[in-house]
Amino acid sequence: MLKHILFGTLGLFLAINLSAQDYTKLEDSDPEARKILNQVRQKYEAYTSLEANFALDIEFPEQPKETQNGTLARSGDKYRVNFGGQEVLSDGAALYLVLHGNESVQINNLPEPGEDTGLLSPQAIFNFYDNGQFIYTLVDTQTEGRRVVHIIEFKPTDRSSEYAKLRMIVARDSKEIIRVKAFAKDGSRYTFRINDLNSNKRFASDYYAFSKGKYPNYYIEDLRE
Repeated sequence: MLKHILFGTLGLFLAINLSAQDYTKLEDSDPEARKILNQVRQKYEAYTSLEANFALDIEFPEQPKETQNGTLARSGDKYRVNFGGQEVLSDGAALYLVLHGNESVQINNLPEPGEDTGLLSPQAIFNFYDNGQFIYTLVDTQTEGRRVVHIIEFKPTDRSSEYAKLRMIVARDSKEIIRVKAFAKDGSRYTFRINDLNSNKRFASDYYAFSKGKYPNYYIEDLRE
C-alpha cells in the first residue's frame, strides 16, 4: 500500500540475474552478506530514534532523471514521512496519509504483519531485507570517495515477483546504509539515497500524532474497518 502512496506506480527491478549462482531459497544467501546485514540491523536497532533527509532518483528509459527529496523520522513503531507533497504519519495505532495537493486526509488501519508496505518506502528502508523474501550476496567491496563500501545484491525468492534485483551500498566501517538502488522490469530505476541521518533525537510528545486542527479545511476520510 505505502509503495503506491509514496512513490506512485513503483514497479521495481530490471530482470537481471543476481550472479552466476542459482539461488532459490533464503538459506542460499551468502554468509558474509548476512553477517554485514546483521551488523547493519544491530546498528539501527540500537537507536531510540532516527531522523533523516533522503532523496529518491527516478529514472525511466529515454527520459531525464527526476529527483524528489524528503524527510523521515522514526521512534519505535511510530514514524513520520514527508515526501512528494504528502505526509505519512503513524502513531502506532493507525496510518494517516495527508495529501496537501487536494487538501485531504485518509486514515487507514496499520498493515498486517508481513503485508507488503513497499520495499523502498522510507519507513522500511532500514529493515526490508529482514522479511525473508530475498536471497542476498556480497558482490564487491570497493573504495567510493574516501570510504570503503560493501555492495550487497538481493534477489526475490518468488520468481513471479515484480522485483528482480536490488542493490544496497553499505559503508564498511560505520555499517551505515548509503543508498539502495532498485531495477524495474520495465527498465526504470529507483535510487534511494540517505543524505543525512541523526540518531537518538528527542521529539515532542505529539510529533507522530495526527491532529485535525493542523489541517483546517482538509477533507478527512476514515477508511478503517
